[in-house]
Amino acid sequence: MPIARDVLKGLAENNGVCVNPMPFRRTDLETGRTEVVDIPCRARLASKCKPCAERERRLRRQQIREGWHLDDEPAVPVELPADDVIALVTTRAHLEFDRAALAFEQLAPAERAAQLADIDAAAADIDEQLATCRIRGALVPNPDAVPKRVRSTRRRADAVDLPKLPVEAKTVGRVYRGRDGKTHRPSTLLTLTLGSHGAVHSAHRRGNWVAQCECGRLHADWDPLIGTPVDPDSYDYRRAALDAIHFARVLDRFWQNLRRAAGWNVQYAGAVELQKRFAPHAHFAVRGTVPRALMRQVAAATYHQVWWPHFDQPVYDVGGKVPVWNVEVGAYCDPHSGAPLATWQAALDALDDEDATPADVIRLGRVDARGIEHGTKDAERAIRYVTKYLTKDLVDATHARTDPQQAHFDRLHAELSVLPCSPTCSNWLLYGVQPDGAKPGLTPGRCAGKVHQRTTLGFTGRRVLVSRQWSGKTLADHRADNRAWVRTVLAGALADDETPQPEDTRRFTFERARPEDPDVDSLAVRLMRSISERRRWHTELEHARTTALPTSTAQLTLAA
Repeated sequence: MPIARDVLKGLAENNGVCVNPMPFRRTDLETGRTEVVDIPCRARLASKCKPCAERERRLRRQQIREGWHLDDEPAVPVELPADDVIALVTTRAHLEFDRAALAFEQLAPAERAAQLADIDAAAADIDEQLATCRIRGALVPNPDAVPKRVRSTRRRADAVDLPKLPVEAKTVGRVYRGRDGKTHRPSTLLTLTLGSHGAVHSAHRRGNWVAQCECGRLHADWDPLIGTPVDPDSYDYRRAALDAIHFARVLDRFWQNLRRAAGWNVQYAGAVELQKRFAPHAHFAVRGTVPRALMRQVAAATYHQVWWPHFDQPVYDVGGKVPVWNVEVGAYCDPHSGAPLATWQAALDALDDEDATPADVIRLGRVDARGIEHGTKDAERAIRYVTKYLTKDLVDATHARTDPQQAHFDRLHAELSVLPCSPTCSNWLLYGVQPDGAKPGLTPGRCAGKVHQRTTLGFTGRRVLVSRQWSGKTLADHRADNRAWVRTVLAGALADDETPQPEDTRRFTFERARPEDPDVDSLAVRLMRSISERRRWHTELEHARTTALPTSTAQLTLAA
C-alpha cells in the first residue's frame, strides 16, 4: 500500500505546491493582526523541491523570452533617493568640509587630533546608517581595503589580434530589410565549448546518418563508451580539470572581447551545462546578430591568464608527509626540514618580475551560432533548450551510467581534488606555498570548496548567466508582475489599460516561526491547506479564461 506522506507529497507536486514550505509569522503594523504564512522554499533543484524548481525554470524562460527580441532599448528604472538618504549624504558632505577646514585653523596638535577623531567617528556613523538605507555602493572607498594587484593588459604574443571599436551605448541588434521590403531583426542562439582534451567516443549525427567515431566504430546513443576517452592514458585530465575550474572567467572575457570587437553592448542570457565528456559548455540567447566569422575570431583570441604561483608539479604527496602547522612560528612548515613555507604574498611578489609567466592560460574551443527569428517555433524551442536542465544538478543530466563512464568521472574528480581552486585553498600546501590567510587545521586534498565536490565537477560559477541590460527587470520584478497579474485576474477587475499596483511591503513585518511553536500547524496540515487553496485558484483562473475577459490566453497562462 502507498504511504500516506508520499501520497500527500505527490498530490502537492501535481498541484504545484511547495513540499518544503517555510513558516513565517507575519504581523500587520496597521491592524496588529499576526498570522502564520507559508513561504515557498524556492529551491532550484528538483531533488529538493520539484514544484519550486519548475517554477524557477518557468521564470527564467519568461526572463529570456521578454528580453531576447526587443525592438527598443530596455529601460532600467532607478528610484529616487528618499529624504533620509539626502539628509545623511548632506551631513556627510558637511563633515568632509569641516575636516578639510581644520587644516587652516590655528590649533594645537593635540586639539586638532581630537577634533579629527570626532569628525571621523561621526563620518563612520553616517556611513553605517547609509549602509542600511536603500542606496547602492559607498560614498568613499574603504581605506583599510587591501590594494588590488594591477597587471599589464597587453595581449599575449601568441593570441589572435582583434578589432577594437568604441562600444556604443545600444543593446538592440541590427535591422535587415529583405527584397520584399519587410524588415527583420533576428537574434542568435550561441553555444560555447572548451577545446579538446583528447579523443572521446561519440555518436554525432549528420542528418539521418551517424558519423563514424574516431575509434573507427559506429556508436549508438546508449553505448556504454559514449563520452569516455578513446585512449585514457593520453587524455589530458589536468587540462580538463583546469578548464572546468576557470571556465566562468573565460566566459566573462569572451563577452568583453565580443563587445569591443562588435562595437555595441551585446546582451546575453544563458546557462552552463556539462557535456557527455564531463566538460562544461554554455548555451546563450544573444540579442541581435554578430557575424559568425567575427564570433569565431573572438573565441580564438579569448583567453584567461591565471596569475597564481606555479603548480605544475606537487612537492608533497597527499598520502605521504605533508606540511604541518607550527604553533611557535605561526605558519606551515616543511615536515623534513622544519622551515616555513613561502607565504602567499611572497609567492605573488615573485610574479611581479617582468619575465614572470602565468601559472596557466585557459582558452575557448568551438563556437556554434544560429540565427533565430522572433515569433517562430524555433525561438520557443531554443528557450526550452537553454533552460532544459536547470532543475537538475550539474552532473545529474550527464551522470555516469556505465563502468567506463564512472571510471572517467572518478579520474577527473581525482585530478580536481589535488588542484588549487582559489588563493585560500588548502591544496596549495602540496605545492610548497601557504594559502592566503593560512590558519591551523588545513588538510591538503580535503578542501571544502565547491570545485572539489562531485556535484559540481570543477565548475563553481553562476549556473545562469544574464547580462545587466537584458530585460530591464530582475527575477523579483518578474515574480511580482506574475503575482500581481494573478491577483488582479482573480479579482475580475482587469482592463487592457490597467496596470497592477504593487502592495505596500512596509506594512508587514516577518519573522521565522519554528515548527514546534504552538501556533504552527504540522507540515501535513499546511500542505493540505495549500493544496486546497491552489486548486481553488486554478478553478477561478479557468473560469476567468472562459468568460469575456479582455486578455490574451497566452498572457494569462504565463501568469498562472
